[in-house]
Amino acid sequence: MKFTKMQGIGNDYIYVNCFEETVDDPEELSRKISNRHFGVGSDGLVLICPDETADFRMKMYNSDGSESEMCGNATRCIGKYVYERGLTKKTEVCLMTGAGIKILRLKVKDRKVESVRVDMGEPVVQGKGESVISKGVPFPFTRVSMGNPHAVIFQEDVEDFDVAGYGTEIEHASIFPNRTNTEFAKIISRDRIRMRVWERGAGETMACGTGACATLVAAVANGLTDRKAALELNGGTLIIEWDENTNHVFQEGPAEFVFDGVW
Repeated sequence: MKFTKMQGIGNDYIYVNCFEETVDDPEELSRKISNRHFGVGSDGLVLICPDETADFRMKMYNSDGSESEMCGNATRCIGKYVYERGLTKKTEVCLMTGAGIKILRLKVKDRKVESVRVDMGEPVVQGKGESVISKGVPFPFTRVSMGNPHAVIFQEDVEDFDVAGYGTEIEHASIFPNRTNTEFAKIISRDRIRMRVWERGAGETMACGTGACATLVAAVANGLTDRKAALELNGGTLIIEWDENTNHVFQEGPAEFVFDGVW
């Protein structure tokens, strides 16, 4: 099976072109191929598939084999893949995901995709003022859905914070029956946020596109920032905007090929 490894500000996945390849057991493949010691090493597996209504369909699996609805960084990588590998000539691509259709707008120069702006759709602020307890510590959070679940926690300590220790307990807390992604965020200014993320089924990752979107939405909902901000993640920076007219969230950032291989 041929595959391509790609990364969006450090959030790395293995991509398989299912127009050419067949994956019979994606859950098991994701667990094996994502292993950073005995496999290729990644945050998970992404399948680029045909779709009856959209240009392409994305199916994604976390490194533990669980299927996820959506990944913002992966959508940008798919935009770069399908354009530069000749699957489409469009610079506006319609992508079906487990969280519905997303529109990818490709910024192309000299036939290379320099960045991708993704319409992530309408967010849902599902609750403010709840608390979750991890390691005996209560964390107030804002619950946001970007098609997948997020718990956004604002605090002053981000750099030295034990994301793994607290994140794993929060992910599996009983108030999240389907588990949750957790964002630990520090407000730097009205247009800048520093964020680290514990992803459901993958652990702490270098970046999370939907998490960055959820964090901005939570910040705006709590009156902490403007509707457009730079989100600083471990792997780089995303520009996130919550458009007041459409109520849609847009995220923009780079996507890069790492290497091709055969499994």
